[in-house]
Amino acid sequence: MELNYYTSEDKVLLAVDCIIFGFDKHHLKILLVKRNIEPEKGKWSLIGGFLKQDENLDEAAARVLETLTGLHDIYMEQLYAYSKIDRDPGNRTISVAYFALIDVASHQFEGVQLESAQWFDLEEAPKLIFDHDQMVAKAVSRLRRRALTMPIGFELLPEKFTMRQLQTLYESILDKKLDKRNFVNKINSLDILIKLDEKDMTVARKGAYLYTFDKEKYDRKVAEDGFSFKI
Repeated sequence: MELNYYTSEDKVLLAVDCIIFGFDKHHLKILLVKRNIEPEKGKWSLIGGFLKQDENLDEAAARVLETLTGLHDIYMEQLYAYSKIDRDPGNRTISVAYFALIDVASHQFEGVQLESAQWFDLEEAPKLIFDHDQMVAKAVSRLRRRALTMPIGFELLPEKFTMRQLQTLYESILDKKLDKRNFVNKINSLDILIKLDEKDMTVARKGAYLYTFDKEKYDRKVAEDGFSFKI
C-alpha cells in the first residue's frame, strides 16, 4: 500500500530539457525542434519532456533523447535547474537542463519522432521559447570551460579526424582563431593522440594524416599523475 504523507504540499511539474550540440567538421551546431503543443506551439524549442514517477533525472533525460531522436550512449551532462515561477505559462514547472555532445555525421537519428527537428549553426540559431535561450548560453559557457580542461571535444568528432578538424572544432567552441603551430605543438605535447597511417585525401593534394583519441592512455595518465588536459 502506497502512503501519501505530503497531501498538503503544493505539486509542481518537473521537466528535462536537452541542449544537443553537434559538429559537422566545420561548425558547432545545435539541434532544435518546432514545438507541436501549446503554449508557444510552432515556435523553436529545445527537446524536452517530463519526469516520470519511476525514473531519476538522468534516466528521464536519456529517455527523452532516445525516444524523440533515437540517440543513445552519447555524452550527456546535467547543467542547471531553472525554477522561475512563471517560466512556463502552461503550468508551474521546474526544468533541469542537460547538454549532450555528438558528431553529426556519425548519428543518423534512427526512429526519430521529431519531423521538425533541425540543426542550426550556433551563431544563427533562432530565438527560443521560455528560458531556453538562457539554457543554451549557460551550456555554451560550460562547454567552453570543459573543452579547456578535459578532452570533451573528442565527443564531437568522428573516430578518425585530421588535426585541422580538431583545431576547427576548438575554434568553433571557443569562438576564436587559434595559431596553427601553437595548437599542434600543444596537442602533440599532451601525448593522447594516435597518429594513423591513413590520410584524408579530400582536404589537400597530399592528404592529411588521420588521428584518433587514445582514451586508455588519457585515463592512465589521469590515474597515475593527475594529468590535466589543457588547451
